[in-house]
Amino acid sequence: MTIMSIHKGVKVTLILAKRARLAQGWANDVAIEVLDEHIAAIEVGASSGDVRVDTLLPSIANLHSHTFQRAMAGMTEYRAAGRESFWTWRRLMYQFLDRLTPEHVEAIAALVFVEMQEAGYASVGEFHYVHHRTGGARYDDVAELSGRIAAAAETTGIGLTLLPVLYSYGGAQKQVLAGGQLRFGNDVSQYLELVDGARKAVSRLQDGRVGIAPHSLRASSPEDLVALLAAVPAGPVHMHIAEQPAEVEQIEAWLGARPVAWALDNLDVDARWCMIHATHMTQAETLGLARSGAVAGLCPITEANLGDGPFNGPAYLNAGGAFGVGSDSNVRISLTEELRTLEYSQRLRDVERNVMVVGEGSVGETLYLGAAKGGAQAVGRDAGEIRVGALADLVAADSRDVSLCALGNDKLLDGLCFAADDQVVTDVWSGGRHKVQGGRHVAREAVEARYRVAVAQLVADI
Repeated sequence: MTIMSIHKGVKVTLILAKRARLAQGWANDVAIEVLDEHIAAIEVGASSGDVRVDTLLPSIANLHSHTFQRAMAGMTEYRAAGRESFWTWRRLMYQFLDRLTPEHVEAIAALVFVEMQEAGYASVGEFHYVHHRTGGARYDDVAELSGRIAAAAETTGIGLTLLPVLYSYGGAQKQVLAGGQLRFGNDVSQYLELVDGARKAVSRLQDGRVGIAPHSLRASSPEDLVALLAAVPAGPVHMHIAEQPAEVEQIEAWLGARPVAWALDNLDVDARWCMIHATHMTQAETLGLARSGAVAGLCPITEANLGDGPFNGPAYLNAGGAFGVGSDSNVRISLTEELRTLEYSQRLRDVERNVMVVGEGSVGETLYLGAAKGGAQAVGRDAGEIRVGALADLVAADSRDVSLCALGNDKLLDGLCFAADDQVVTDVWSGGRHKVQGGRHVAREAVEARYRVAVAQLVADI
């Protein structure tokens, strides 16, 4: 079977896979023609190619990341007096970010993007909220730090959806920004200037995108959200929602409704939206979010690390809800571990096995393909499946690895999610850019060296 090319031009790359998970299902001996950043043709039963891989899959978008937090991984795992929670972690995070320079931001982001690609992610939604100097004074270019994120994406070749964050208040009921929050702060007018600057910075990337990200209901206000959405009527919209019980209580006391319920009733929540975490929802909120068409942006490793609690997975899936995964704090960057942690969180809560699937079927396939589809939707990329015309966001895995070698096609995604780790990833293409080869990013050595210098400076200042 051959699906004919949609382009007329010179072939850039022909990838030959022993097997591939196409949009229609598994196929053997598959050649994928990549022209520029898109899949131009697919041939099943092929025998030749420029690059040979074992198992080819659609790559998953990492839909939620704060790159700078990667550099503080391991610094917040000491129990102090009193109850440790997200809020105590946040205080330490504010102290850390006070020391970040633009050069640090770029060096850390580049390493994170390398690690993401080596883990199998081809693209990322960077929820970027550090905008200003320490103390809150703006840079001459209000989008200086957004430009640094774009530069890191250019260095590493990852597919970037930059999500500049609107962060106007220090808490519910329009509390004044203070401390570390001053580096985040913008009113709607300055924020729209920032978004324009981010678009200019991202315009030099081959397939970069820019969305908007009101940080949360507690860091915004109803009138600001209305103004922002009217000013930017298209493109991805990401927002933290209902991550912590205290947040739910604060919003309900202020706005008279729980966060997800308020958003569904007062905002035009649809397929352009990605609601990050959505951890603490009632059954009605769960069903409402699923039916809205929005993506639930789940970050299982970070949610476990911060003690957020598990997502209401079974009800959401049964209602047809879209989901994706992200690495959030980047305390651990592992695609396979994000997927298995999502499922294991459900098993631990429900005291049951094989939870994240509708009816009967493969849990690994539900997790992997669901996250691929939902992640692509969330970051605004025509990706998440292998088909002609889609972006060539692709990942190759080695089924000969001891964790996978006993499994046939029907069990490979189960093995990938529950038995393997990221070392089975051999190659990654981000929008057709072949940046991971033989399991290693082509720019790792130089990127890692710059990161080590940046971290040494940060640690010396603490």
